[in-house]
Amino acid sequence: MTDLSAPQRSTPERMVSDYQTWRAQYEALRDAAVAQMGRLVRGAGLNIHHVTGRVKQPLSLADKLRRKPGRYARLGDVTDLVAVRVITYFESDVQVVAGLVEAGYVVDWDHSVDKSKMHDPDRFGYLGVHYVVYPPAREPEFAGLGMEKMRFEIQIRSILQHAWAEIEHDLGYKNRDAVPREVRRRFYRLAGLLEMADEEFMALARMNRDYAANLPVRVAEEPEGVFVDVQSVTYLLDVAPVRLLDEAVADALNVTLLVGWPDPERPQRLTSLLHYIGVRSVGQLQKELARHETDILRFAAALMPRLREAWTPAGGARPGTSLVHYALLRACTNPGLDPAYIVSLLDLTSESGLQMAGTVREVYESVIGRPASG
Repeated sequence: MTDLSAPQRSTPERMVSDYQTWRAQYEALRDAAVAQMGRLVRGAGLNIHHVTGRVKQPLSLADKLRRKPGRYARLGDVTDLVAVRVITYFESDVQVVAGLVEAGYVVDWDHSVDKSKMHDPDRFGYLGVHYVVYPPAREPEFAGLGMEKMRFEIQIRSILQHAWAEIEHDLGYKNRDAVPREVRRRFYRLAGLLEMADEEFMALARMNRDYAANLPVRVAEEPEGVFVDVQSVTYLLDVAPVRLLDEAVADALNVTLLVGWPDPERPQRLTSLLHYIGVRSVGQLQKELARHETDILRFAAALMPRLREAWTPAGGARPGTSLVHYALLRACTNPGLDPAYIVSLLDLTSESGLQMAGTVREVYESVIGRPASG
């Protein structure tokens, strides 16, 4: 590829023509940059919204050169022919990603700005971080591209910063002077609200992490004060008494307990199940499982062979199987609960909920020895 950073000056028409000629190389640079940025983010263990890339449209390039005559002497002076955008969930992660960029790329500091620090306190606007970088040829994604001298942009924003920028762009307001005086106050207020919202989301994320980190101690010391929710159920699936009872059910059936079962909705379904039967705290659940342990095992050992289509495709017993059988036991003894609704919550089989509920009642009566409610 021709060295587009060479000193000779070019005309706008020639620059657009050259860009169209080498468009495929720029697209390859975009793909490599997106892949490499995604790898850096994953390697740092960050959970972000997305990484995307784009190449500039030829008409957009022609318009830019027309609007800024004399600013660009050659095609290599245009730094946004390729751009990568990283959208984080939280504003605090913007700076984490910025650190990854600074460590992983050679940055053109003369053209890079942290726009979040540019505004005076009374300026509206809510922007992220903008880097101009050189492709790191040592990275595997860029190997063989031959574009080491071609700069491109990396923009980093939180999802709320992104929303602000997109709406502001759609309204056509590039800066404060472009905004009519009568609507400027609303821009100030909106920018402040978005900054506050970003801070609150970060606070919620910290609370969520702290809650999960403190669960083991709270469950051990004050289980009655721990609410049954997705996080607590997720934790309980890996510890006694739920794990031990699950293992006992699997042993009774001579099958494997599928530890680490890849079903992210499983804890949510089990939480809804426990709420439906009136179990609200971890302490209450622990007491109920201890009281009904024998019946749960007998019931599961008799019921699961009758409903093989509901669980054998998985190759074993799913985590939380003891909670499911406890809930079904409760439904069979309480006229206010419906086994068919419990079956629908689990979403396990194509068999109708009513048919499965009938089987549940039959097994209950044969194992427990008294008529099921309903």
